Amino acid sequence: MSSPAVPDEAAAPAEGAAATESRVRPDPTAAAFFDVDNTMMVGASIYHFAKGLAARGFFTWRDLARFSAKQVRLRLGGENKQHMHSSRDSALAFVACKKVSEIVALGEEIYDEEMAGKIWSGTLGLARLHLEAGQRVWLVTATPVELATIIANRLQLTGALGTVARSENGAYTGELVGDVLHGEAKAAAVRDLAAREGLDLERCSAYSDSINDVPLLSLVGRAVAVNPDSALRAEAKDRGWEIRDFRTGRKAARIGIPAALAAGAAAGSVAAGLAARRAQRDGRFDPALRGLQSFGRRAFRLG
Repeated sequence: MSSPAVPDEAAAPAEGAAATESRVRPDPTAAAFFDVDNTMMVGASIYHFAKGLAARGFFTWRDLARFSAKQVRLRLGGENKQHMHSSRDSALAFVACKKVSEIVALGEEIYDEEMAGKIWSGTLGLARLHLEAGQRVWLVTATPVELATIIANRLQLTGALGTVARSENGAYTGELVGDVLHGEAKAAAVRDLAAREGLDLERCSAYSDSINDVPLLSLVGRAVAVNPDSALRAEAKDRGWEIRDFRTGRKAARIGIPAALAAGAAAGSVAAGLAARRAQRDGRFDPALRGLQSFGRRAFRLG
């Protein structure tokens, strides 16, 4: 999937950013914080990563379909703790007992194969404008910090804050250090980063697509809703926040179901369909898979 076309003022070539960065005096107290899923990247980074792992035989396509269903429920349910914990446990199950170095190496491969073409060029252009102004730029996301760091490095950003999975002797334990970096936890992590780095949050900017990131957006002097879901779009209008929408045509007008949900549900539908067909071929039937496939099709049409 190629990145949509964006306005000229939002895009800046990588070469220009690198050349300008060497001439611009650093601005140590100002920074920008970008959400990843549906803000910097089309869709959910953890889903793209899981899809890459499934293709490499780490788990079955049925597992991927069920994980997709949990991601859809999380998107619909906002910060419902039960769904958050279920999604968290599913994500941790992907990497439990795996070597950290192996997962990082696979993450780099999967980024190049699955994610590089899904970066919103408009959002990346905004990030580069901050870099050109001498400001630092961090990704702040619920996705695992290792994957978030890979994305930040590939995009030549300053760094990333993400969910931290516990590891011992170089392998993941299947537990978290702290909790998922989501909602209020994002704002707390950025406050801690600001204290460490000497940032003035009133001089900082934050970008997100989701109503769940209002705590982060409220923390900074400049809040920008990027490809916003319907709830965040309404909140941004009420608060006078900037809105940038890099989706085009009919997709930009979708407000009943967020574009990310439609994309995630459609992807889950594909995975569910594959798993269902394999189950039928083997003489088994799983109604949950058919249900997810049907929901994905409906969400894609509505979206």
